[in-house]
Amino acid sequence: MPPEFAPSGIAAAPDHGPNHSGQLAVGTAPLLSPRQVASTADAIDACQQPGGLILWFEGGHADPWNHVEAAMALASAGRHNAAETAYEWMRANQQASGSWHNYYTAHGIKDAKVDTNCCAYVAVGVWHHWLSTADRGFVETMWPAVARALDFVVGLRTASGHIPWAVHADGTPWPYALLTGSSSIVHSLRCGLALASLLGHERPAWARTLARTERQIRHRPDGFEPKDRWAMDWYYPVLCGAVDGAQARAHLATGAPKFLLGNHGVRCVADQPWVTAAETCECALAYLRAGEEATARQLIEATEPLRTADGAYYTGWVVPQGKTFPHEEQSAYTAAAVLLATDALDRRTAAVEALITAPRP
Repeated sequence: MPPEFAPSGIAAAPDHGPNHSGQLAVGTAPLLSPRQVASTADAIDACQQPGGLILWFEGGHADPWNHVEAAMALASAGRHNAAETAYEWMRANQQASGSWHNYYTAHGIKDAKVDTNCCAYVAVGVWHHWLSTADRGFVETMWPAVARALDFVVGLRTASGHIPWAVHADGTPWPYALLTGSSSIVHSLRCGLALASLLGHERPAWARTLARTERQIRHRPDGFEPKDRWAMDWYYPVLCGAVDGAQARAHLATGAPKFLLGNHGVRCVADQPWVTAAETCECALAYLRAGEEATARQLIEATEPLRTADGAYYTGWVVPQGKTFPHEEQSAYTAAAVLLATDALDRRTAAVEALITAPRP
């Protein structure tokens, strides 16, 4: 039986060294045309509820991290009003503690526990929107929500300096931290500090937490709950900038044989032949941040087989059978990851700096 997709190829990328010029390489065509960008933004729009919540797919649920990522993708496609409606949902549904629940549906709360990384990510979204629009009024409106969210996350720091990955619905923190989640929190804290600097605020506790968490990621990754089957634990320390330069390139090279699946992209987990477009695009951003633009481009190109005729994206597929997995699932967060990654390579907007550089207030 022929495969459902015909994958593109990822050749071994030559090492041309870092390229931080901010310009497309000579002779490279945009990864997505303006029409393709618009149709993929339409696919995300179709998952947005009247109140602003962006579901994973129609009839599904949402989580705060992927909701913010989808808002960022809409902004990268010029859909600023839709993005701001998504951020307004964040403001309207933030708890008094500064947190959001783990999962929501169009009708209310699905899972009441709290994921710290998901709560912190609003700072990345607001910083991204500022770079996209230069709308200071938007930042001022969102600042209280950002400040409460990061204060909540930083306030959970344990005696060891780790931030628990989640909090039970009864308020009890989980007993361990995750490398991926902590890496994302580093990114969020950097963006939060950049927003604080923009508005003239000081947040020394955020800066201390950022510095300590970066050191843990860089020098003591064994202090996190082992999740080394998962690709995100491989590339997220680079994606967040805690591991950079030559160390980042060496780190990516070490994990590549384990997680890059031939010509098809990035495995979600090392021991399964399941490639996901979102992880592939995030990994591409990590390579781009490390200066490996050729590999980043090839990874994003590998997601093309998962694109539908109307611009949506299947979440993943199983190699070599070529069957979508989960079956026929097309997710807004996957479309968002593709829009953000292609923006970073094609340089459609100034907001890409929120994803591939470390803001320094």
